[in-house]
Amino acid sequence: MEVRETLRRFWNNVTKCFKKPESKTKADDVTVIPNPITQSPSAPARKPKVPGPGGAQRGELYVALYDYSARTDKDLSFNSGDTLEALDKSAEEWWFARALSGVSASKKGYIPANYVAPMESIDAEPWYFPDTKRQDAEKMLLAEGNRHGAFLVRNCESQKGELSLSVLDNGRVKHYKVKKLDNGPYFVSKTRTFPTLKTLVQHYSEQADGLCVRLGEPCKKNEAPQTYGLSYNTVDQWEIDRSTIKLLRKLGAGQFGEVFEGLWNGTTSVAVKTLKNGSMDAEDFLREAQIMKRLRHAKLIQLYAVCTMQEPIYIITELMKNGSLLEYLQKDKGSTLSFSDQIEMAAQVASGMSFLELQNYIHRDLAARNVLVGENNICKVADFGLARVFMNENVYEIKDGTKFPVRWTAPEVIRYNKFTIKSDVWSFGILLYEIMTFGQMPYPTMTNYQVIQQVPEGHRMSCPLKCPKFMYHMMTECWNGKEQERPTFETLLWRLEDYFEQDVSSYDDANNFH
Repeated sequence: MEVRETLRRFWNNVTKCFKKPESKTKADDVTVIPNPITQSPSAPARKPKVPGPGGAQRGELYVALYDYSARTDKDLSFNSGDTLEALDKSAEEWWFARALSGVSASKKGYIPANYVAPMESIDAEPWYFPDTKRQDAEKMLLAEGNRHGAFLVRNCESQKGELSLSVLDNGRVKHYKVKKLDNGPYFVSKTRTFPTLKTLVQHYSEQADGLCVRLGEPCKKNEAPQTYGLSYNTVDQWEIDRSTIKLLRKLGAGQFGEVFEGLWNGTTSVAVKTLKNGSMDAEDFLREAQIMKRLRHAKLIQLYAVCTMQEPIYIITELMKNGSLLEYLQKDKGSTLSFSDQIEMAAQVASGMSFLELQNYIHRDLAARNVLVGENNICKVADFGLARVFMNENVYEIKDGTKFPVRWTAPEVIRYNKFTIKSDVWSFGILLYEIMTFGQMPYPTMTNYQVIQQVPEGHRMSCPLKCPKFMYHMMTECWNGKEQERPTFETLLWRLEDYFEQDVSSYDDANNFH
């Protein structure tokens, strides 16, 4: 009887979460994008400006860091190393430019601003990878295409403000501290200093002079970063024509609908969620999507565009080729993923959630199934915010064959339907369990009924096999019954990243070779 009464109270709380309120509150403060189905026409969204005297001054030259293929007839194609002149930078994400060299020489068009760097700047150097972590540097240098002597310069993790030089030497990666004296010169060995970082790299590219090997070609870059939006004209006006989306390959399905790999405008790979008819109120979704589109972070899946003029509603996002983290872990089962990989994946999720935490935004359904994986184990948090605007396959209903994510749900949510960032922290602890067990179901010996009854009373999972104690300790901190005593995502992030911080003795010393 106790279990039945607990379930009755729990379900009453859950249904309240999804009932449409009789009067609007803060949601009215959010501007909904123009859409004739959900509201009357309003002021037009910002349109890209035609280059004029208010744009960038002539002579602002940039170097392309990555290849880019035009997605629309107003875009400009270019290759890494091409020179471009910025003609109008009034829109932060997409600039109007003229190509001065390369495949589009003399042509004008829009370019993604995060694909270029100022000419002659350190950011324009092909060997400069500022935000690359030590472990990522090793993976990149050991990847196919790099030869003996390949190198990169990055920010040092263990010493803020310092740089590190990572070099590939006969299949091994070695690291050197690059230090800077108070009066300016850079050095690897105090016996030789250089006025700039460029002259340091140039010197060691000509001779080893104490390094393990003479510097060769810069490390090959991974795939290009995501652009902000699909193109220059979807940054604001992001309700797009359904006919521009072609569904290619079905990636998955659930009670809410299906997920496809798709192609936008015949040029750009995307992921497309098609929602079942009636599963979501279009107006509610657009309000939430307006917020979601503004949440931009390297570890969050980017919402590109929507199609809501007719059903099924389409949600268009960036495509992550390896699917969900849950499936990725279950397929691998430890065959290729190391403990360091597991820690790094957890840190990436914590990074994305730390950003949401700073934005006072709650995910509500954080789990391995809602984290997506791309090339080189890149992980990004997906589906943030959607849990409160539609009822998907994870919503518990007291019927046979349906589910609620009780195994990821904090006790205060089960008891009082109280969602906070601290309930997301609880879910992160469960996600850590999923990572360390390669996708095992949480509370593997318990039913949902037992979870609902026992977890609020203090039951916790035991330490998984082969899980280090410090990781299990982190899980139990996330599962603290007193929500305010759970760590912040910021704290969880630096603890996970601390695993990779190396002391000075782990670096090679060029002075030892003289």
